[in-house]
Amino acid sequence: MSNSKKPTLIISFIPVFFLLVFLTANVLIFDDTLEGSNQIILLLTGSLTALLAFRYKVKWNSVSDSIIKNIGKAMPAMLILLLIGSLAGTWLLSGVVPALIYYGLKISNPKIFLFTAVIVSGVVSLATGSSWSTIATIGVALLGIGKTLGIHEGIVAGAIISGSYFGDKMSPLSDTTNLAPAVAGTDLFTHIRYMVITTGPSILIATLMFFVAGFIYDFDQTQSSIDDVLSAIENRFYISPVLLIIPVILIIIIIKKVPPLPALMSGTLLGGLFAVIFQPAVVRSISGIDAIYLIQGYKAFMHSMFGTVNIASENEIVSELFNTTGMGGMLNTVWLILSAMVFGGTMEAAGFLSCITRSIMNRVKSTGSLIMSTIFTSIFFNVTASDQYISIVVPGRMYAKTYRDRGLKPEVLSRTLEDGGTITSVLVPWNTCGATQSKVLGVSTWTYLPYCFFNLINPLVAIGIGYANYKIRRTEEVEGQEEILFGGKSA
Repeated sequence: MSNSKKPTLIISFIPVFFLLVFLTANVLIFDDTLEGSNQIILLLTGSLTALLAFRYKVKWNSVSDSIIKNIGKAMPAMLILLLIGSLAGTWLLSGVVPALIYYGLKISNPKIFLFTAVIVSGVVSLATGSSWSTIATIGVALLGIGKTLGIHEGIVAGAIISGSYFGDKMSPLSDTTNLAPAVAGTDLFTHIRYMVITTGPSILIATLMFFVAGFIYDFDQTQSSIDDVLSAIENRFYISPVLLIIPVILIIIIIKKVPPLPALMSGTLLGGLFAVIFQPAVVRSISGIDAIYLIQGYKAFMHSMFGTVNIASENEIVSELFNTTGMGGMLNTVWLILSAMVFGGTMEAAGFLSCITRSIMNRVKSTGSLIMSTIFTSIFFNVTASDQYISIVVPGRMYAKTYRDRGLKPEVLSRTLEDGGTITSVLVPWNTCGATQSKVLGVSTWTYLPYCFFNLINPLVAIGIGYANYKIRRTEEVEGQEEILFGGKSA
């Protein structure tokens, strides 16, 4: 800010109100808001924010610098998104995804499928430290299996996301799991162990809900229809356990802490190689040219990376499942992320975000209200700044001194940042996480949101534990005083 005049809370909320009203209108009016309507509203809201900022003498250079900085932070996410698009294409072409679905249908019990989806997604994400990679690979296959079994895509996606974000949150390999303790000032494994108090009950409740849902769900598909799908997959692809080597290699690569971009590119290239070796009929069909097989393979491989691949089948379910759009299909999502970063950048440059968060902090009275305020602030940044990392870093910096002054150990802050920021990002359609997972799974954020039981329950559990003052760690000089005052237990 170039002068001492500060924005008021009412003025600061005007862009947020404008954004939420028109995004809601888009959902009601447009069939697919990702095609451009949400992007335009984000850009228009950013323009409105910039105009309001000029009222407070904020220079355009400050606004543009903030926008560029925000876009720079989101660039890795956009590049990963493009590579996920190419990986999905080559994994379809190579038969990897069809093989995962095929073997999954062979061993799946429909009644416990949702329960299994949570466990499998959680284990893979815990091992790799990446919810994005888990959802883009195992998650896509699990969604295909669930849809084949006749389960609504929203609840299947909710199970996959619940498991994936649980594993991501608890994995020492996860970037957000490392970021939160770094911001709060504690060590990684203290942070992970302390998260068990809120994350453990949350995933147990969510898993139980999916388990019960499996037994009360009315399945549309019979065994004969599942057999028809298996037969259709066998008719179009060469199916062998050898194809499962690729996802195994990718998981090992990620566990070895290879950065996401080269890891995903490795998976993409392996998919292309396996396609040429094991799926000559599919390669010839996708290439659509009469040439030597090497040239056909090259064209099919390139096309699967950037374009639409449709594997035609007499079985409607198979035709619907085996359809990818490559990097090109991710461009609307990249556009959405760019637009969200414009809005977030203008809000930050105008000082509106800091004004809103200051007003929240002024209402903090107890430990429980402090934890609740931190969670709501992280969610607020997921909605307004549209970035998972910002929802951890900015509230972490804002609340660090308050937590210290109240005698709370840094792991209380780091855990709360994850309880509020990490897992709610996927619930916001224009957040980098929400936009990406919605596109990768092909399921609208609004469709899967009600079924992301873990992501919805965890913040509530964290707030409840905060108000109950249960195992809230405090520094030695105030620990006894806090126990007498609140009657709580300390870890």
